Parts: sequence; structure tokens; C-alpha cells
Amino acid sequence: MERTLFLLCFFILLPIGFIVLQIFLSRQESKWPGLVLPGLSFLFSLCIAVGVYLFMYVPPQDNGLGTVIIPTILLFLMYNIPTLILLAIYFACREKYRKKKQLDKMNIQDLDG
Repeated sequence: MERTLFLLCFFILLPIGFIVLQIFLSRQESKWPGLVLPGLSFLFSLCIAVGVYLFMYVPPQDNGLGTVIIPTILLFLMYNIPTLILLAIYFACREKYRKKKQLDKMNIQDLDG
């Protein structure tokens, strides 16, 4: 019972922690910290896809490449769902800085003209 409760809390709190960390990093003045977690998530999905491809691909069997490529691509896409979620959080948090940058650009143009 205690182990089940621990695992339940772990698998609920871990994604929430990553989302909070992504929001914190995305709100930084520099744009690079907010791209760290999506980049790591993408590299993880790439490693998983390459590993599965290398594990499943056995040259002597003539089953066709479709039996290896299609599952590998689907696995790659499935493991990139967290990457897309993290990027959506990043762009939503960076909207404030984009608007501020446009406003500063308009103010500079007003001063020049």
C-alpha cells in the first residue's frame, strides 16, 4: 500500500515539477533557459528511437524495412509529445517578451520619425 501511494505521488508530482520548472525557465529574460527541457526531451526521444531501431533491425532476416521503420517513427513521435507540451509552455510564457519587444521597436521608430 505504501509503495503504491509513493509511486502514485511520484508519477503525479514529477510531471507537475517539470511543468513548473519549464514555466520558471521560460519566464527568464534570456530565451535559452526555456529551451533546455524541450531540448533534453527531444534528445531523449531521439536516443530511444535510435536504440529501438538498432535493437529491432536484424540484417539477416528479410522482413522488409517497414517492420522496423514504422514502429520506430511512431515511437519517436510518441516520445516527442512531452517535447511539444514543453514548447507550447515556452511559447505561451514568451508571449509577454515578444509584445514588449514589439512595443520597444515601435517606440524607437516613433523617436526616429
